[in-house]
Amino acid sequence: MSLSRAPRRTLLTAGALAAALALSACSSDGNGKSGGGGDTNFVTNTGGISTVAKGERKPVNKIAGETLEGERLDVADLKGKVVVLNVWGSWCPPCRAEAPHFAKVAKDMKAKGVEFVGINTRDSDTSKGLAFEEEFGVPYPSLFDPTGRLILGGFPKGSMNPQAIPSTIVLDKDGKIAARSLMALDETKLRSMIEPLVAEK
Repeated sequence: MSLSRAPRRTLLTAGALAAALALSACSSDGNGKSGGGGDTNFVTNTGGISTVAKGERKPVNKIAGETLEGERLDVADLKGKVVVLNVWGSWCPPCRAEAPHFAKVAKDMKAKGVEFVGINTRDSDTSKGLAFEEEFGVPYPSLFDPTGRLILGGFPKGSMNPQAIPSTIVLDKDGKIAARSLMALDETKLRSMIEPLVAEK
């Protein structure tokens, strides 16, 4: 019996290690010089935002779970809208710095068919994330992902995936990955990721 459990334990340990390596806490230096790479077909502009041409985008895998408020949320249900996915933790200073900008843009752009979904990671319980949302007036839900399971499983190999905290991924109206930032964003940079996708036919 113990032999059948050993490989599973090894896989779980490897998964935890991958999570630790893939999501280096608050690793952005503010200049867009966060880790990245891999064999992907995207272009990074000077502002540290990577984009993918419409014909080369990949759909996200399943990103679904419970929100900090205990509600069920599936990102696939938002297809047809531009979706902004923001990976954050309450303990992360750059996340705290960008939160007011995200709250403002989310309110401003909801009427244009833009939905925001947070992914709260590496907080030990929901109370910390809920306090963060209240402090910054965050008007959108966040999936609770303390171990990084959704982050690691939600993005196909070779795509622009979150590799730092904070990370922001923007999905086009077809649910495909169109833009990514691996640094804290202000309002101007955040809008620059979203507005071209709102305008797409």
